[in-house]
Amino acid sequence: MEKVIELFLEYVQIDTESAEESTTMPSTMKQHDLAALLEKQLQEMGAEEIVYDKEHCYVYASIPATAGCEDAPVIGFIAHMDTSPAVTGAGVKPRIIENYDGRDIVLNEEKQVVMRVADFPDLASCQGKRLIVTDGTTLLGADDKAGVAEIMAMASWLLQHPEIAHGKVRIGFTPDEEVGAGADHFNVELFGADYAYTVDGGPLGEMEFENFNAAGAKVSVHGRSVHPGSAKDKMRNAILMAQEFQSMLPVAENPMYTCGYEGFYHLDTLHGNVEEAVAEYIIRDHDRVKFEKKKEHFLRIAGYLNEKYGAGTFEIDMKDSYYNMREVIEKNMFIIEQAKEAMAQLDVEPIVSPIRGGTDGARLSFMGLPCPNLCTGGRNAHGKYEYACIDDMETIVKLLVRIVER
Repeated sequence: MEKVIELFLEYVQIDTESAEESTTMPSTMKQHDLAALLEKQLQEMGAEEIVYDKEHCYVYASIPATAGCEDAPVIGFIAHMDTSPAVTGAGVKPRIIENYDGRDIVLNEEKQVVMRVADFPDLASCQGKRLIVTDGTTLLGADDKAGVAEIMAMASWLLQHPEIAHGKVRIGFTPDEEVGAGADHFNVELFGADYAYTVDGGPLGEMEFENFNAAGAKVSVHGRSVHPGSAKDKMRNAILMAQEFQSMLPVAENPMYTCGYEGFYHLDTLHGNVEEAVAEYIIRDHDRVKFEKKKEHFLRIAGYLNEKYGAGTFEIDMKDSYYNMREVIEKNMFIIEQAKEAMAQLDVEPIVSPIRGGTDGARLSFMGLPCPNLCTGGRNAHGKYEYACIDDMETIVKLLVRIVER
């Protein structure tokens, strides 16, 4: 199981940052660097049915069923290769902390970057364990290279231990999950699993089969630029009108003030000038009815402001991104029970909670592949304070093996 850390440290030093505004698939060609390596390593370990989709940057492979288990259901494990564009993934310098003492961690003394326990209280649960941290200038990439490494370590272990009876296991690695495109070209038919797990969660024991219903909305505001010296009753400042739109959304339904099953409207970017401004939002709610009402309210605000300022002043381009996988998983709850039983065998306490986001598994579930999410041992994703717990990662490899055995 120790192989997982060796693999992880290798993977995080490969820059696979995806790009939000790209029109290509994958969104960045450097994701192929990791995909090609995974194909090579799968070949070397003896995996079968290896397919590297070089057009879209997906990697698929199989661990064949052991004798007598050929008719067992086919189980799949999926992780994404890209890292978030929120913080650079280039030049990652991982550092191992042995026997963490529970105190603040100086990530970068020169730049005075410190991960304080007061800011990240979950560090307390890692006291006495081994951690992998950043140097305070990049993210780590545990989201989701920890999942990639754990699946690869599981595959290697199973192929080296044919005495472990199991059915056929399918493996899939995807690009562009962080920019919402990870399932765009995933070939569910080729994958051929009866059900699967994404390995893309957080702390040990975390298991999720609920996620947000999600939509993205682009608000284009058309103003009128006039010299400020003679602007009275003539100028219409698009930036200020965009701010007015934001002010009409419920203050309490902002991600800064929500948790658990509470949904939100999130202003992600705002840019422009007096003449033209663009505000980009994401809209989220676990409840499908509330989700639809949120979208309706969003459009009503635009309608009201168009009545106030004139037709066409506010233009809304809204598109659904994904839906709550619970609708699918509820019909296949044995997948969740199977994972819980495997955790119990390893004395791991299941942490079942809703995902305040989405995974490839959400979309795959609606594409015919029931696919809840499992933990990776990574925490504080998408930032320079990201870290991974070595002890937890090694346990998660054992967990994946136990699930396969079941």
